[in-house]
Amino acid sequence: MSELISGISKLSPFSRRPAVDDDDVGDAIDAETVAGGGHAARESAITKGQLRVSDALKSFLVKESILEDEESGVLELLDKSHLHVPPEVTNRNHPLPDYFISSSHNTYLMAHQLFGQSSATAYETALYTGSRCVEIDAWNDDDNKDEPKVTHGYTLVSHISFRQVCETIRDVVDKEASEGSNAAPIMLSLENHCDGQGQLRLAQIMREVWGDRLLSKAVREKGTVEEQGGDHVTLAELGSKIVVIVEYHLPNEEESGDSSDSSEDEEDRNARQAYREKKKTTNAGLIIPELAELGVYAQSVKPANNSWYESVLENAPHHQLINVSEVGLRSHMPTHNAAIARHNSQHLMRVFPKGTRISSKNLLPVPFWGIGAQICALNWQTFGASSQMNEALFSGSSGYVLKPAALRSGGNGVLNTGRKMRLRLQVAGATDVPLPADRDNDIKPYVTCTLVHPDDLENKPEKRKTSPYKPHKLTGFIHRENPPATDPFWKEVLEWEYEDNELVFLRLLIKSDDSFSSNPTFAVTALRLMYATPGWNFIRMLDLKGHETKCTLLVKLDFDIL
Repeated sequence: MSELISGISKLSPFSRRPAVDDDDVGDAIDAETVAGGGHAARESAITKGQLRVSDALKSFLVKESILEDEESGVLELLDKSHLHVPPEVTNRNHPLPDYFISSSHNTYLMAHQLFGQSSATAYETALYTGSRCVEIDAWNDDDNKDEPKVTHGYTLVSHISFRQVCETIRDVVDKEASEGSNAAPIMLSLENHCDGQGQLRLAQIMREVWGDRLLSKAVREKGTVEEQGGDHVTLAELGSKIVVIVEYHLPNEEESGDSSDSSEDEEDRNARQAYREKKKTTNAGLIIPELAELGVYAQSVKPANNSWYESVLENAPHHQLINVSEVGLRSHMPTHNAAIARHNSQHLMRVFPKGTRISSKNLLPVPFWGIGAQICALNWQTFGASSQMNEALFSGSSGYVLKPAALRSGGNGVLNTGRKMRLRLQVAGATDVPLPADRDNDIKPYVTCTLVHPDDLENKPEKRKTSPYKPHKLTGFIHRENPPATDPFWKEVLEWEYEDNELVFLRLLIKSDDSFSSNPTFAVTALRLMYATPGWNFIRMLDLKGHETKCTLLVKLDFDIL
C-alpha cells in the first residue's frame, strides 16, 4: 500500500515543478534585437538618463562605503563598464586563422529548420547583430535555370532567390561604408547544391551584384605566396571585402563527410539519398573553375580520414577549411584536442550544428573555441544560451576576436595554464527586472549563475544561485530596505573554483521561483571572465530576445589564484 501511495503522490497535479529546469532558453529574435555577436561594441539603445538605481541599492552602496552618499558617484558607477576588452584582442594585423569569427548557420531561415520561412532580411539581422560569417545554401531553381535559389534542402522551408540574398548583403556593405564604421570583412559560407550551369550563374551573379566589394583574387601585389602554403593573409589585408568560402571535394568525401544524422527520420534519409543519386548523374558534386576561383582564401573540405590533424591533409587545397559537424568533431575530443588545436593554428575550421537541431537550438561553442575552431556556426534565429556566449566572446569587437596565444601559430594548443582560480561573486541586487506583459509583480526573483569552461564537453556547468527574494507586503511601503519584487535585494556570495583558462565564461540569469511550474527567465547576460572588470559593477541585462532592457544587476567580482 505504501508503494502505491508513493506512486500516486508522484503523479499529483500539485507537484511543485519538473525535476529538470532548462536554462537554455531564448526567444525568437526580431527587428529590435541588438545582441548575439557582440552588441557592446555599439552605442546603447537606451540613454543613461533612463536607467535608475533602486533606493535599496543606493543605501547598500553607502553602508558598504563604496559611495560617500546616495547621490554622488551613482551615475559614475552606473556608467562604468563591467567589461574591459584588451585592444590586442581586436587588432587586425594577424593571419586570418588567428581569429574567432562570429558566425551564423542557415542564415536565411527565420525560425524552424524544417518548415520555417526563408528571408533575405535574415541576413540583415545577422550582420547588424554582429555576425561576420553567414551561410547560403544554393540550389537550382527548376522554374528559372538562370536564377538559383536559396533554401534548406529536403524540407518544407520556403525559398528566396540567390540574387536577392546577394543584393541584401551588398546593401549592408554599402551602409557600413557610408557610416564610416571600418567594418570587418564578411565571410560567406557557400554550400553548393547546383549543377554546372547553376554554379556558373552563382559566380556570375556574385561578380555582377558585388563588383569590387567581392574578394576575387589574392590581395598581395607580389605573387601569391599565401596560395603556396606560405604566410596566410592578415585580417587587415582583407579590409571590408566579401570573402567567399567555396567547397572543395576530396576523394571518398561523400561516404565520410556526410552531414546527416543517425536519428533523422526515414523520409529525410530517403530525400538525402535521392539527392546523392541526382548529384552522381549531373556531376553536381564537382565545383566548376569559375566558382572555385572565388574561394581565394578558404576552400571547405570534409576529410575522409584523420590526416588533417595527425599529419598533413591528403589532396588538400591551398587554403583548406575543415567543415565538420559538432558530432563529428566531438568524436575526436578530448583525446586529440592538442593536435586539433595545432592544426587550427594554421588552418580554418567551421563547426556546424547537427542535423537534428530542428528547433534552432544550438551547439555549445565554448569547447570548440577551446581547440581553436574559428567558425562555430550558430542558429541565429533565437537568443539562447549559445548566442549569449557568442555575445560575450565578441563583445566590443567587429565580429573578429584574436585567439589566445596557445591557439595561434607557435602555441602548444593547451589553454589551461595549470593554475587554480577562485571566482567570488557578490550579488547585491537588481533594479527594474523586466516582466512579460501578461505577468504581474508577484514574483520571487533569484539569480542563477553557471561557470562555462572549455573542458566541459557534457554541457554540465557548475551552477550557483541566490535564494529567492520576496518583499514583506505589510511593511514594504515604509521600509526602503524592503523594495518591491522588481527591485530585488539579495546581498549573497557565490563562489567557484576552476582551472585557469582564457575562455571561461560566466552566465547570469534572473529567474522567478514559481510554485507549481518551471521557473521563468526574465533577464540574461554572459561575460568572458578575461574581459570582466574586478570590483563593483552594474551589469546591463538583456531579455530573451536579445533586446536591451532597463534592468541592471549590481555585483562584485573578485579573482584569486589558489
